[in-house]
Order: sequence, then C-alpha cells, then structure tokens
Amino acid sequence: MQPLHARYPFLGAAREAVEAAAVDLGEVVATEEAVTQRALERVEHAITDGSVGQPHRRTRVELLSYPVARVLVSLVDEHVCTRKYAQAEAETARERFTEEFAATTEFKSTSTERVELRDLLSEFDLASAVREAEDGYWVAVGVYLDLAADQRGDRWRLVNRPLADGEVRVAPDDLHVLLKQAVRHRVADGLPFDVPDAIGDELTEEVEHLREVLADLDLTRDIDTVVPELFPPCMQALLDQVQKGEHLEHHSRFAIAAFLTSIGLSTDEIVDLFQVNPGFGEEATRYQVDHIRGDTGPTDYSTPSCATMQSYGDCVNMDDLCQRISHPMAYYEKKLDDADEDELTDWREGDEESEADA
Repeated sequence: MQPLHARYPFLGAAREAVEAAAVDLGEVVATEEAVTQRALERVEHAITDGSVGQPHRRTRVELLSYPVARVLVSLVDEHVCTRKYAQAEAETARERFTEEFAATTEFKSTSTERVELRDLLSEFDLASAVREAEDGYWVAVGVYLDLAADQRGDRWRLVNRPLADGEVRVAPDDLHVLLKQAVRHRVADGLPFDVPDAIGDELTEEVEHLREVLADLDLTRDIDTVVPELFPPCMQALLDQVQKGEHLEHHSRFAIAAFLTSIGLSTDEIVDLFQVNPGFGEEATRYQVDHIRGDTGPTDYSTPSCATMQSYGDCVNMDDLCQRISHPMAYYEKKLDDADEDELTDWREGDEESEADA
C-alpha cells in the first residue's frame, strides 16, 4: 500500500494493493476503529460540504477507509448520499491531480510518487481519445459528450466548441473537469451494492448517524429567512469578521458563503457583504459563490457540519443548543422555529426600508 494509492483509492493499482494484502473488510470494520471512523468522515463530509475531509496520516487507514466508505454509502442507500459521495471523491481527486500536474519541482521526498496526466488517461482508457495540441487538447467527440453530459453552462455545449475530424478542442482546465467526471463515474459504478449482514451489523451506529445528517439537511432546504441574531455562534462570528473587514481563511469564507447561500441570500447580496473584506475581488468572489450554489458545475455545496467547523477551528462560542445539534443549518432552523414570527425581521427587509427612507 503506497501513499499514491491512498491519495487516489479509485485507481486499479490501489484496488490491487488491497487485494494483495488479503484484506478482510468484515475484520477491518470489526477491529480497526480508525478505518471505520475515517470512512465515516469521508461520507459525512461528502454530504455536508462536498469534500472527503482531511486525509489520515497512516496510509493503510486512509486507503482502507475508501472501500469501507463505499460500504457505508451502500447501507445508507439514499440517492442523494450516493451522488454527493461520488462527487466529493471526484472533486477531491481533481484538486489533487491538478496540483500535481502543475508541480514544477520534485516533491520534497524523492520517493513520493505523483500521478501524471498520462497515468489517468491510461487508467480510464482515454489515451487514444485525447491528443495534445498547442495550448490545449483535442478529445474524441464521443468521449467528450459522455464526460461533459453533466456540465452546466453554454460553454460545454458542442455547438460552442471547435470541432474538427471528430475531435473537440478543450483547454487544460476543461480536460481536468472531464477527468473528474471519469473519476465520478468510476466511484459511482456499482453503488449501492448488497452488503453482508455481518458487516452491516458492525456499522449500524455509523449508518444511523449518516441518516440523521441527511435528515438534518432535508429539513433545512426551504429556509429563506435571514435573521443574523439567530445564526449559530460560529456563523455570527464569521459574519462579524466579514463585516469588520478582517481576513478569513479559505475554509472560513467557504463556510459563511455556503451558509448564507443555504438560507436564501442571492449571489449579489453575498458579494455586497464581502466587499469590505481584505483582498476582495468581485469577479473571483462572484465565481466562488456561484460555484457553491452549483451554477458553474454539477455540485451544489452544503454548509459544513459542526464536526467540520470544529476540525478547521471555526467552531466558537458554543452554547447549550450547539451541544445538541450536529449541523449549523439545524441550529438555525431550531432557532427560527422557537422564535415568534411576528417579532422576526428579515435582514433584507431592513435594507429595503433603509433605501426607502433614503
């Protein structure tokens, strides 16, 4: 089992490494708590924030968490869970291979392998379908149509692409997106599958937890009320930092933007909020918010869970309700439910009144 296998567990070589080690998944879930916990993190992060969480420092744990995560997804057996999980694994892979493709110097450790473009093309039987050209690539039209089918936006339509001799012209970044889709197809293939009772019985608590996470998200989908004083403490703190013009780390910016999107703010309203932030760039901010919303890709990202907020150090000022809630959106919904509707003032209504007075 190599670090490369752990970074890209969907590779055929990674599967072969697990098989060569004669790993018994039933024994793993029964005796290796670290693997089960990391697998749970992979799926929960996929559901809540579109990532697979932070990799485990041990290669074996990280690699084996992938097949166990697939078991968890199969046991949950909900379409939204399967879809979000496959998308999260694919997006994580894209981030990693894009960085490795762009590396201009060797990794610090000369023994560390990294994936190359030709490796992934070969992995997905695309070597003969992708031809390098100046400043981009030509992709066989059938392959392009298959991998671009889920992409949103006019630029992905075939009529808006250069087409010659049965090939479609794409930029390097677009090829990376197509490769991400190939990864998503690989991860989703065969999910969900039948899980032996002996393995399922060992994962009862984990499956129940994931179903609760899904239930929390389902309950909060239709919120369209902005009352900052009822925000969970973590989001109040991040919003306060934004309004003071303080610097926010990328994960913090993502968290508050995803939360504001989830409760009904438009992209324009969020962009207006971020204007006072150091390093603000309207075009970049608008793109990031639209990306979170799902307007620029197939994935719409959810607000990070409480566990994710804690792992990044964004969970602050916890109150009694925080102790009983596993997601910021569930916290906000509870606060809205408990509040007197006649006393609720939507932040946007206050802005409209101020403009009218002016």
